[in-house]
Amino acid sequence: MTDMGTMNALARTTLLMGFLTVLLVVLGYVVGYLTGVPPVYTLTVAFALAMMFNLATYWYADKWVLKLYRARLVSEAEEPELHEMVGRLAANARLPKPKVAVVPMDAPNAFATGRNPENAVIAVTTGAKKLLTGEQLEGVLGHEMAHIKNRDMLVNTVAAMMAGAIAYIGLMGRYSLFLGGGERRDRNGSVALLAILTLIFVPIAATMVRLAVSRTREYGADEDGARISRKPKALADALRAIENAVRGRPARGGNPATSHMFIVNPFRGESILELFSTHPSTEKRIRRLEELAKGFS
Repeated sequence: MTDMGTMNALARTTLLMGFLTVLLVVLGYVVGYLTGVPPVYTLTVAFALAMMFNLATYWYADKWVLKLYRARLVSEAEEPELHEMVGRLAANARLPKPKVAVVPMDAPNAFATGRNPENAVIAVTTGAKKLLTGEQLEGVLGHEMAHIKNRDMLVNTVAAMMAGAIAYIGLMGRYSLFLGGGERRDRNGSVALLAILTLIFVPIAATMVRLAVSRTREYGADEDGARISRKPKALADALRAIENAVRGRPARGGNPATSHMFIVNPFRGESILELFSTHPSTEKRIRRLEELAKGFS
């Protein structure tokens, strides 16, 4: 990634995370207003619950997702070409070589998992091995290596943690209203109505911000991955091939909650709005990569 591109991606991610923090604090005060509970208690309980759940996900997601997709770790003897590519890309990225896994899935795709570079796994579906050329596959692996280098799993986990806390606080507030609690809500009708609307729409906004964080990291992984593999055009071609396959046959197994891990969302059809997607438009990603390719010799 260029220095300017890196700065833009980091600035946008920081801005989005800051906005999540603002939403969390605002919603905590709204629930405090409606229920009479000091906001510090509401925020502390909600954030603690979200943190416990998402930290567990962060530490054990690699084992869970590999088991979910029946991915099998493969040795160099079994998959010499894959290991050779991953080893070369790891050297380019100045990272430890990740473990390599193969997913028995006809749909072409790939993902990286693991809480840090020392515990990372790059997984490739059998469909990707069949469909993609060697250069295209290396471009895809470079993208996944960039996710590992940029510690995107940590960033996505923190974003999910904050969005989860916001969702929990909103649920607490709505539940208290249904129970008839919250003496303060009757003191000023217009303020109470605004507070109730906040309980409904802030969690939705938090989800959209979390998805925006994920999309930002995908753009960064495309650009960094292209520089790691030195094959931006091959990555663009691979994205086009994978996108066409996904449109024709979205995945039916697995869990949509893992969609952000894949290089292309395997669960969505053409009708999903980009605003509510874990990935930016594949067409936009391809255009950016093709533009980047013009700067490569």
